[in-house]
Amino acid sequence: MSDEASKKPKFLDRLASECGVAIVVQDAFGNVAAEANNNSICRVLLASEEFSPLCGQYCGKAFELSHRAGKTIEYTCHAGLTCRAVPVEDRGQKFVAITGRTFLRTESYRRAAERAIKGDWSKFKPTEIFENILISGNREGLDKASRRLEAFSPKRSETAMAARATEVLDLPGRVETVGGGLKEREQEAADAAHWRSVLGLLMTKDYHSACRVFLEFISERFGLKSLAWFEAKQGSFMKNAALGRLASREIRIGIKTDDERLRKCIAEKRPFRLVERALQEAESSTQLLLFPVTVGGEIRAALGIEIRLSEFSNYLKNSVLSRIARVAQSAVPQIEILRLRYEIARRDWLTRAVSRFNESLKKIDAEDFWMQLLQVIAEILQAERASLLIKQEESDDLLAKAAIGAKTNLLAAKNIGQRISRKVLDRGKAFITDNVAKTGFGPAPADWNYRTQSFIAFPILMNERRLAVLNFADKASGDAFGSSDLELLQAIAPQIAVAIDRLALKTKAGEFEQLSVTDPLTGLLNRRYLQERLVEELNRSKRYRQPVALLMIDVDRFKAYNDNFGHLAGDEALKKVASILKENLRGADVAARFGGEEFAVLLPQTTAEEAQQIAERIRRQIERSEFPHRSVTVSIGLAGASEDIISPDDLIWAADRALYQAKERGRNNVRTFDGDADPLANNVH
Repeated sequence: MSDEASKKPKFLDRLASECGVAIVVQDAFGNVAAEANNNSICRVLLASEEFSPLCGQYCGKAFELSHRAGKTIEYTCHAGLTCRAVPVEDRGQKFVAITGRTFLRTESYRRAAERAIKGDWSKFKPTEIFENILISGNREGLDKASRRLEAFSPKRSETAMAARATEVLDLPGRVETVGGGLKEREQEAADAAHWRSVLGLLMTKDYHSACRVFLEFISERFGLKSLAWFEAKQGSFMKNAALGRLASREIRIGIKTDDERLRKCIAEKRPFRLVERALQEAESSTQLLLFPVTVGGEIRAALGIEIRLSEFSNYLKNSVLSRIARVAQSAVPQIEILRLRYEIARRDWLTRAVSRFNESLKKIDAEDFWMQLLQVIAEILQAERASLLIKQEESDDLLAKAAIGAKTNLLAAKNIGQRISRKVLDRGKAFITDNVAKTGFGPAPADWNYRTQSFIAFPILMNERRLAVLNFADKASGDAFGSSDLELLQAIAPQIAVAIDRLALKTKAGEFEQLSVTDPLTGLLNRRYLQERLVEELNRSKRYRQPVALLMIDVDRFKAYNDNFGHLAGDEALKKVASILKENLRGADVAARFGGEEFAVLLPQTTAEEAQQIAERIRRQIERSEFPHRSVTVSIGLAGASEDIISPDDLIWAADRALYQAKERGRNNVRTFDGDADPLANNVH
């Protein structure tokens, strides 16, 4: 290769870094001659036996298609990455420069994250597949990289190629800007160089630490003291990390993430100004300059800078604001990569924690139910102190049923929970703080001897009923309780509510009332109880957008079993089927005898796919079990709540239709309700 060609790897690194894209140079056989900033998704998928053939249908054909067309071509691959194939030539040898490999659309990188979390990419390690993903959100970097690479196109004249090559190879660190003077371009080039020096450190940090590293960079680079990084959540901005005065302040951003004024600020590379209404006239008061940034075209975060009103004109005059806006926008793709890694790890932890809780719940001994329940939850949250307060329906008071690490005997205390728990239960909303002394509730009594000030009070509700309050303090690590702890409690709250409700039912109802909701033959709950729970679970499903599924199970040819072996034998067969159902249930699942030889199983927080696996497990176990006279099988129909299936009657009808299809297909199988395939599906109301 020529001297110029030998410099290409360095040139590619610089170009890829400036444009925020991947660049991979391949020969006609697909061999990689050079690469820079390659997307980790591409590396992982290309090394996979399952996915490399799909990669071959896109990047594998880039050389052939680009040289046949004689120009740059663009495509979006099976992973949702936008790529451009630029035909290039070096000393008579032809190559293709694949540039981009970046997500341009929000839905594309979200779909990739879902595939990595629970889809067909979940087999890969999250740390590998998301080591270096590229999220552009616009074509600016892609266009720039393509133009520079097209200088090496076979169809360019030798003079043009030499001139262009000299420009890109001999001007390292050059930063192109639109407008502005030489001093501004030099400042922005220096900003970019400093940012690149921080980038390596940033990508070694976890998400929250990286946000703080970026704030420290902005603070040092621009001489600012009070800053915050806000994450876009559910249409609002939530503080994620902060320095200076903003670190200790509760901040409410009075503008939604979809406000068109923010889009205008992004286009003009300036901040949105937020001033406290009561202090707008005071020169000594402060304002928040909010720099919104986008990922995949969607506003995903914002940099906030607190300055005094009197200082604002100085920042304008010095043209610092546009530089800060550029740096913030260049940082957000890397921070978003770390956020996705954090989200995957968090969801994985949450899934394992919920599974662990469900398994523990099945093993709890009813004799010491309250204490064992509290111990399981406290252990998962790593809380050294915890209490469980139950609402007494007769007096409306709270009664401590279990306590861990308490310095006083809460179980004997009267009028307990008036300071926080009572208010939390009445409001029906969780309370979490990193310093309870700074809240309206005030500090805890000194003789309680809390080690830390962080605290969670979580209400347990069932529909509109207030059942209990869980309190947690003194995290073992010394850290404050956070959003992940709260999310775990929200995930397991339905199971806790069901467990508490069941025990309360047994305790208060006595034998007579217990019999009214229990099938006397099988010991399962009856149809009446199931229908009441269906109402509650479907309401919860709508409110929290959680899945719920229903199984309808029918014993195959049961009439013949009764006729041939007698009703007593039939009763024993039904008892055995019921026993198998109980063995396969999780903590919050509800099994009921629906009538005759038909059973129903309600599966809260369960998708249709997960319900299919549970149903198959039940069907196989019944098929393999020994019954007194002959083998017994069951047919199972299942349905999940959806936009069309919204009421208990809808869900029962749909599961029953699926059961009918299972019978029609020869019995002893599982069918999932499919409205598109069922000619009677338009009867769902």
